[in-house]
Amino acid sequence: MKNVRILDCTLRDGGRILNCKFEDRTIRGITGRLSNAGIDIVEIGFLRDDKLVSYEGDSTFFTSVMQMTDFIPQNDKKTLYVAFADYKMYDFDKLERCDGSSITGIRVGFTKKQFDMEWEQIQTALQTVKEKGYFLFVQGVNSLAYKDRELLELIERINKVKPYSFGIVDTYGSMYLDDLRHYYNLVNYNLDEDICIDVHSHNNFQSSFAFAQEVITLANGERNIILDATLDGMGKCAGNLNTELIADYLIRKEEKDYDLDQILDIIDIYLLPIKNKYTWGYSIPAFMAGIYKSHPNNVIYLTEKYRLKSKDIRHILFGIDDQLRQTYDYDNIQRIYKKYSQNYVDDSEGIRKLQRIMEGKTAVVLAPGKSLIDYRERILEYIQSEDASVVSVNFIPDFLPCDFYFFTNTLYWEKACEEVDLKKCIVTSNIHAGQNGIIPINYISLIADWGKLFDNSTIMLLNLLKKVMVKKIGIAGFDGLTENHKNYVNEGFPDFANELTIEESNKEVGKLYKEFRNKAKGKLKVELLTPSIYERKERV
Repeated sequence: MKNVRILDCTLRDGGRILNCKFEDRTIRGITGRLSNAGIDIVEIGFLRDDKLVSYEGDSTFFTSVMQMTDFIPQNDKKTLYVAFADYKMYDFDKLERCDGSSITGIRVGFTKKQFDMEWEQIQTALQTVKEKGYFLFVQGVNSLAYKDRELLELIERINKVKPYSFGIVDTYGSMYLDDLRHYYNLVNYNLDEDICIDVHSHNNFQSSFAFAQEVITLANGERNIILDATLDGMGKCAGNLNTELIADYLIRKEEKDYDLDQILDIIDIYLLPIKNKYTWGYSIPAFMAGIYKSHPNNVIYLTEKYRLKSKDIRHILFGIDDQLRQTYDYDNIQRIYKKYSQNYVDDSEGIRKLQRIMEGKTAVVLAPGKSLIDYRERILEYIQSEDASVVSVNFIPDFLPCDFYFFTNTLYWEKACEEVDLKKCIVTSNIHAGQNGIIPINYISLIADWGKLFDNSTIMLLNLLKKVMVKKIGIAGFDGLTENHKNYVNEGFPDFANELTIEESNKEVGKLYKEFRNKAKGKLKVELLTPSIYERKERV
């Protein structure tokens, strides 16, 4: 009977979700307990060139094999410890000779484009790993990118290198069961019988556990196979095959001797605190990443940055070139999003309507900060004394009167559109609203020309009010974000700063607000009615 082995890559592939910023004690705890659990192969992290990262601890981005030594249980003679090196992101000439005190295996990954253009250099890197005394694992990124004849050519070259294992890699979680069977049979038939087949899947279609069982069946005890997995399925977007699931399956079906209690303890002790801060697992956006063979970072960026509806993410992914989808170029995504969001409408009538009501008068902007509740009476007094028109931003306050509701986000709009008089709704054109009666305004005319938060909703409303020539703007609820604090008046708003830290988000919005104030100078007066981190001196 040939071996079926588990390779746990929590500290490497799972770590991508937190940029591999594991504390040293967590790394040590996970490797130690995986060893106690009898897991066959443990991937400790990445090997990166020291020109790309600086290793100072509390990370699984390592620049030297010897940096991993302290995380390997020295009395463990059964578990194989490995690291992952991406071709072009590590200088293999710097690789230390394997002396048995640290990792003894290295997984080398490369893309199809790199294989097509730079095979000789890749082959040299692979041979270097073997010559330095390490077990060599070869991972050709995104197996689906290879046509059959191209994969056969790759396998022919791999057979000459004679690595320890060769991977079938579902990089974008795009495989179906028939794809897996096809690629496994093609590889199994043509790969030298002494080379392990390593299967690495992502769970976008909720298929990873089924894939693992299918591979075991296909191997039929005749081929050494390795199944990549992570604790609790930890990984970007939908994550990976769950270590605990495949371990339990092998205990029950193959009489393997893994210690499931140790595995569950790792999840309770080390993974649950991480999961309180980061999210992974099946989701509709992850499903769409699988459909379009897109790098998960693209989906994460669109989800967190723009909080789009799923169908909008689907349309945007569809608009990205096939090759570009497999990388993450945030500038490119932002350009496509802006183009998608423009959806030009003739807003001249809407502008005239707002101008007739507000020109030369005072407007009050109700942003969704919690200070609206604490300063409600003060805001009401200001509204009455100024006879102001009141406009809320992306929500419907039930404790303050509003003349208009301003929406720039599809999710917030669809929650609110059935609850309010549509004639009072100002809706930007990035929202594909088909309702009659709304006041449509061109999205592109209100956003900033720079910055990661170019479409901040409050700033967009200020730009609109300037356009309709109000004489004064009072802003309430424009609080800014604070750590460990419920920042908004209701739970419909996410209490986080997306891809930016809270400090970076506040800084970006502060710059946009300052720019607006400078442009408005001499044309209209702007004052803050509630406490705000953006301009404390402006409090009334």
